[in-house]
Amino acid sequence: MSDVMEPALAPEPAAEPSPPPAAPRRGMPLLASAQSLAATIVIAVFVITFIVQAFQIPSESMEKTLLIGDYLLVDKVHYGHGGRWDEILPYSQIRRGDIIVFRYPVHPQQHFVKRVIGIPGDHVRMQGRQVLINGVPLTESYVVHTKPDYDHFRDDFPLMDIPNASTDPRWWMEMGKFVENGELIVPKDRYFVLGDNRDESLDSRYWGFVPRGNIIGRPLLIYWSVRPSRTPADASASRSGRLSAFLYSVSHALQNTRWDRTFRIVR
Repeated sequence: MSDVMEPALAPEPAAEPSPPPAAPRRGMPLLASAQSLAATIVIAVFVITFIVQAFQIPSESMEKTLLIGDYLLVDKVHYGHGGRWDEILPYSQIRRGDIIVFRYPVHPQQHFVKRVIGIPGDHVRMQGRQVLINGVPLTESYVVHTKPDYDHFRDDFPLMDIPNASTDPRWWMEMGKFVENGELIVPKDRYFVLGDNRDESLDSRYWGFVPRGNIIGRPLLIYWSVRPSRTPADASASRSGRLSAFLYSVSHALQNTRWDRTFRIVR
């Protein structure tokens, strides 16, 4: 038996255990959701601020073109706001016959929607409810008259010797500066607007011109139209009455929706 000792075979090194998978960070889904929400809010704010804005029609002054209960998307880009952007984007000029949304000159926090009748330089006159621009009768297929009575201030505008109870006093004092030979001359950067429902519209006849800077845009689309609620709660000015009317409108939304007007292009 040999005394020579054979070297023992070195044992194979044991495989190092794989590190356990990293535990998911609990804060990651919440962070991703917050980032997504923030991005959505930023996009929405940008769209509302610069591109489109939603408005609701509260009065009958633009019937039958726009009805009480119409909800509009207003294109805020169409007319632009001057400056270098006018050279980059395809802005359009404001023309006679355009429907515009603007800040009410008397109370700028309110928004009105009317139709442009006179642009800068136009001579405007109404005779027997007929509008004349620069002496030429204006064809207006969109106009409706809802009152049979005749009002000289409303229907034969401008008349400086017949005041009207609805006329803004400042406009009454200022209007004479723009009247020449029985015609109202529209000054630079101002617009004369009227409602399509001529007998029920508080418009330029009663408070003056719309400054160019007050114009927000043009109605683009009626995205929803709902018949006005006729519930007794509507007559209540209390908070509970308004809440009841709102709940009624929501619960009867399908029945009250005017589907024939929904998604209609405004012209």
